[in-house]
Amino acid sequence: MKTNEISIPIGGSVTLQGTLNVPAGASSFVIFSHGSGSSRFSVRNRHVAEVLNKEKIATLLIDLLTEKEDSVFENRFNIDLLTKRLVSVTSYVHQLPELEDLPIGYFGASTGAASALKAAEKLKGLVHAVVSRGGRPDLAKASLNQVKAPTLLIVGSLDGDVIEMNEQAFSLLNSEKKIEIIEGASHLFEERGKLDEVAKLATAWFKKYLYNIKANTQPDQKTSHFR
Repeated sequence: MKTNEISIPIGGSVTLQGTLNVPAGASSFVIFSHGSGSSRFSVRNRHVAEVLNKEKIATLLIDLLTEKEDSVFENRFNIDLLTKRLVSVTSYVHQLPELEDLPIGYFGASTGAASALKAAEKLKGLVHAVVSRGGRPDLAKASLNQVKAPTLLIVGSLDGDVIEMNEQAFSLLNSEKKIEIIEGASHLFEERGKLDEVAKLATAWFKKYLYNIKANTQPDQKTSHFR
């Protein structure tokens, strides 16, 4: 597997840092949008990425804020800014020769789920699947009914408030969608084996919705709803 620390220019003087993993024979590509206060070094997201890599899914763990920007607490919850950055990052990496033919998905954690969903809405036809882990999709409320990418919401059974927020967001989604409640898991899925369950669910979702899609296409998918 090829691993690179990459720098992505966003415009002006802003350059974002990421970790790109491209396994041999990669068939699809997932970009991670981290939660507030987290980074590309998140142990939890890196674990999920490693599982995806073993299934020949390339991954990019990217910091959507510079170190200086992240020191300003309000920036961590500026969903519009994070969405704009994620769109720019996606457009940039999609043009890289080793990635340009790979269908794209997003994995969003915590508040990162909101920027992932808003970016997916803006990049219809390019982003084909979204997975949220302990996410706040409710923060993307105004965009949810326009999201076309099949969306999986994963929540821990011990994360009561976030379950409610996800259920509210679920009702607004018009794409194919599913909620998975992992029994005995808290918000960070720190309990033994729970993060492995997240990785397994995410892998299955991305394999289902990315493996048979050709990049640069916009399939005419019928919308279905299930839980």
